Amino acid sequence: MNVAVVQLCSTQDIEANHITIERFVREAAAAGARFVALPENTAFLRTDPSAPVPAQTVDGPIITRLRKLAGELGIWLLVGSFPETSADPARYHNTSVLLNGTAGPVASIAAVYRKMHLFDIEMTNDESQRESDIVAAGTELVCTDIDDVKVGLSICYDLRFPTFYQRLVDRGARILTVPSAFTEFTGKDHWLVLLRARAIETQTFVVAPDQSGYHGGKRRSYGKSVIIDPWGTTLCIAPDGPGWAMARLDFDRQDAIRTSLPCLTHRHPRAYLGETS
Repeated sequence: MNVAVVQLCSTQDIEANHITIERFVREAAAAGARFVALPENTAFLRTDPSAPVPAQTVDGPIITRLRKLAGELGIWLLVGSFPETSADPARYHNTSVLLNGTAGPVASIAAVYRKMHLFDIEMTNDESQRESDIVAAGTELVCTDIDDVKVGLSICYDLRFPTFYQRLVDRGARILTVPSAFTEFTGKDHWLVLLRARAIETQTFVVAPDQSGYHGGKRRSYGKSVIIDPWGTTLCIAPDGPGWAMARLDFDRQDAIRTSLPCLTHRHPRAYLGETS
């Protein structure tokens, strides 16, 4: 399977973001990508804390426009995340949507994942974020199929919780998606290290599109959108700034790795039940 990661520098200008998204998705599809993944905050990234968030349903204009694009191109498209309305009027969900455009002309919604781990931090460099002030946490793991290949969905800060990914692999995931807007400050030390760790320990392909560059206000993202194989080898990585990169996922090689080093079958159950003896 040919898979592309699209790297954006999204802002609060939804129309400008969509123009860039369409350009890169079309380029990746023309180059042969069957599955294209977009980063977190795909069509809207808030840089002014006082700016209203365009929260909407999965039937709203953001997803509808991307459904038409995926259907036209006949591809699978991951909308890394968009602001989805929730039952709490004071908060929205940070939601990832997988679109199946292979039957066209308008892609169907194959899966919806709402971010479970929320990014509440206080860094010594005066960088602080409290995602939980405005985002309602999701409650369900999501593992679905792309062309009969199981894919586990996640978003950004989920990356720091390895057991989360083990649960997705227990459900059959062979690919893990990690659309992100990883901060520049944490990204330089942690982004690639954590992604390689998740790939190696779960023996999966990790598909991680990231935001990149200065968005406005205090928001800067690290970039380095990447696809990593089950051995921990980087298959492709995007250069700084908006763009895309593509790699071929070889599932026969994944099977060989899992057969020769069957660590997924070696886990001791007591270690995952909180027991000490």
